[in-house]
Amino acid sequence: MTDDADADAKGRREPMRDPSYDGAFDAIVVGAGLAGSAAAVTMADEGLDVLVIERGRYPGAKNVFGGVLYTPTLRELVDVTSAPVERYVAEKRFSMLSDDDETAVSLRPGEWHDPPHNDSYTVLRGEFDRWFAEQAVDAGAVLLTETTVTGLVREDDGRIAGVETDRPDGTITADYVVLAEGGNSLVSEGADLRKPERAENVAVGVKEVLEFPERDEVIRDRFRLSNDAGASYHYFGEGAVGDAVGGGFIYTNEDTVSVGLAYRISDAAGSQPKPEQTLNAFKSHPSVAPLLRGARTVEYGAKTIPEGGSESIPKLVHDGAVVVGDAAGLVLNNGVHLEGTNMAVESGHLGGEAIAEAAERGRTDEAAFKSYPERLEASFVVQNLERYGWLMERVEADRDLIFEELPHALADAGAEYFRMDREPKEKHAEEARERLFETVGGLRGAAKLAYRYREVLR
Repeated sequence: MTDDADADAKGRREPMRDPSYDGAFDAIVVGAGLAGSAAAVTMADEGLDVLVIERGRYPGAKNVFGGVLYTPTLRELVDVTSAPVERYVAEKRFSMLSDDDETAVSLRPGEWHDPPHNDSYTVLRGEFDRWFAEQAVDAGAVLLTETTVTGLVREDDGRIAGVETDRPDGTITADYVVLAEGGNSLVSEGADLRKPERAENVAVGVKEVLEFPERDEVIRDRFRLSNDAGASYHYFGEGAVGDAVGGGFIYTNEDTVSVGLAYRISDAAGSQPKPEQTLNAFKSHPSVAPLLRGARTVEYGAKTIPEGGSESIPKLVHDGAVVVGDAAGLVLNNGVHLEGTNMAVESGHLGGEAIAEAAERGRTDEAAFKSYPERLEASFVVQNLERYGWLMERVEADRDLIFEELPHALADAGAEYFRMDREPKEKHAEEARERLFETVGGLRGAAKLAYRYREVLR
């Protein structure tokens, strides 16, 4: 239903002056994040007239995330060669921090230097989301910014048939609605499409972007990088987030670094210091401070992160609407795998495909979208969430051991094992082993601990 007056010579829809959008589109996408733009690109490529509504001044203006974008599905949707990525991830480093110590392991596979670089890149969402939304516009979608969706329009039979907005003309109707509003899904909750998540299933995340004004090569030198290679550093233990269940991170961008942490919001409501204080303490840790020396903050953001896993995924399809991305709770954050961007793109793409298929058949009922949850469940998204759903519960049960006792024990054992004195090496090795066994409950305790977390490596 494209109006010739609003389309260019290639059939692409251009932004309209003082438009009346009501009834002008086949589908409305709420949110121009990764899931929303993926859905918009998919539907526009299938010939649907799509309106994307973004509450920020531009896509990405309101989005906060750690900093790594995973691109397997994205490369299937758009040409990523022009995407504004910062660096490819050439190193993953995992550190256990006590108050003063660090015990770390670093991975630098040579193959990560070869394109497509394990499909892992650091990005800044303000730049990347704007670019991705432009790909949707190039495919034929219309982008409407600085507009807040305040509710959903329903027909007498309950079918969702559009959205209410804070624009003067208010109501915008369409046959299909994609809810891609992110983790703070007020529209979905207000329409009873999902329940508010329990505090124990939500994390609070804070992040700063830091720049180094002193010299251009400081990031490469401090993180041992070459050319466009980058690094992702992950930190756990009381030296990272105090008594909370969570962790910290540092990601290298082209000429800045992203530094932040995330921990359960239930901890934030307890005795844990405020997120800003926890972040400052993390940045001051003896193993972190040298990496950030001389840097200044140029950006700060905070967000909530759904961590309920597969059991917290709401009903994904409704008459006239689908729910995608963070709004559907599709985030994997288990300490080893920190993923969400790839899940958002995959779910947005699959949701968009389901709507395009329903539109071809002229249907808007819930059953017409059943391919979306079916394909999502068969994909890596739900399979990974189900695989690691048990992990956070066990980490919570072992929180004192993992976040306090074990970091100290690893640091002490390492210092003992490599101690230089006039004692034989065998003595130091025995004392280091005893220090670890004392912490985990002896050989039997170590075996039980390994058995409890065996699924991480299976």
